[in-house]
Amino acid sequence: MRNILLASAALALLAAPAMAQTVSSPSYYGTLGYTQLDADGADVGAVTGRFGAKFTPYLGAEAEASFGVGHDTVTVGATSVEIKENYDVAAYGVATLPINPSFDLFARAGYGTTELKASTGATSVTDSNESWNYGVGANYYVDTQNGVRADWTRRDFTNGGGTADAYSVSYVRRF
Repeated sequence: MRNILLASAALALLAAPAMAQTVSSPSYYGTLGYTQLDADGADVGAVTGRFGAKFTPYLGAEAEASFGVGHDTVTVGATSVEIKENYDVAAYGVATLPINPSFDLFARAGYGTTELKASTGATSVTDSNESWNYGVGANYYVDTQNGVRADWTRRDFTNGGGTADAYSVSYVRRF
């Protein structure tokens, strides 16, 4: 075990100069779009914004925030319940596969928090839960700075909270 740790530390020290060269000029991007969240039968909508940095052509990170704009009504027993997403925040590591200057594919994994509100009549309950998130998507750029993004992200909620699928379409701006 000690040999594995020492070898890992040595590789990290050798890789540090190469990483320092690529981190010196990261590129940045932002997105603004719409996300449809399918959470255990309830489909709710949100406006989603992201800010990301690409440290190399292949690796980066992004932060995401969504604010609910739509609601869905589900029936629980004989009661109608209105479900709305209040917000969602998450951070991701992103791996990108550039196909050509106008098109790339990506995969991302991260951790986030989602807050939902359930209302029936005068009673409402708000609950949030953390999730491990992972997904895939693609970017298509119409010029050097502007593009369109489509992605799917699975949210695996902790503490037995189930799963949700988020489908997003966004405008992308590279800086």
